[in-house]
Amino acid sequence: MNERVREILSWYGSDCPGTLTNLVRLLNSGRLAGTGRLVILPVDQGFEHGPARSFAMNPPAYDPRYHFQLAIEAGCNAYAAPLGFLEAGVRDFAGQIPLILKANNHDALLDEKDPHQALTAIVVWSYPRGSGLTKEGETAIDVTAYAAQIAAQLGAHIIKVKLPSPHIAQDAARKVYEKEGVPTSTLTDRVRHVMQSAFSGRRIVIFSGGPAVSDEQILAEVRAIRDGGGFGSIIGRNTFQRKRADALRLLDQVMTIYAEQEA
Repeated sequence: MNERVREILSWYGSDCPGTLTNLVRLLNSGRLAGTGRLVILPVDQGFEHGPARSFAMNPPAYDPRYHFQLAIEAGCNAYAAPLGFLEAGVRDFAGQIPLILKANNHDALLDEKDPHQALTAIVVWSYPRGSGLTKEGETAIDVTAYAAQIAAQLGAHIIKVKLPSPHIAQDAARKVYEKEGVPTSTLTDRVRHVMQSAFSGRRIVIFSGGPAVSDEQILAEVRAIRDGGGFGSIIGRNTFQRKRADALRLLDQVMTIYAEQEA
């Protein structure tokens, strides 16, 4: 165990040996092992968005084994998915990559104005949603920072949030941001503030890749996450919805940036 991994573990001193062992496995797996950075492949979109919306643009991805292979070949730190997808491939790939069970999921089959998902585990998908927020407000910098703080306060070991926009949703928060001069103009600034909100960077925070966008935008976002002190990315649709060779090329570029082998 190198000094960076040892430092990160020191932030979780009250946790049981099993939890600490799982954190070490994540941090010491894949191409970014030992760097303190994480790139995770999540594939819960079939549950959340439906099969055609998730996989029709790359039909091999209907097969759960495809995602195990993609995550392993790319050198991801872990693969996250609901129980059925994990069960459908785990026997073939047991022990080759750490697995994260996605224990709860939002689905788009019905219109949920106020979804209720209270179950938490080692990794918390901290996504603000509901009728009290506008769509723009879901990724506002004040709301995203608040989501990171709440997840940390709930005891999350790893926090997943969306990349924050410069929008400020709460009037009370806007007054403080303006009075105290909190920097939010660049994505790097906003990532840094989210990290600050997660116990001054003493919790692992990873950022969602979101809907499919260009390689150039993804790589620019990855640089901002790196420069803002974020721990990494959890990239699903932007990888498995591409052809395999394109996905592997993109993940290679992402990991090169996080390994600080490219400016």
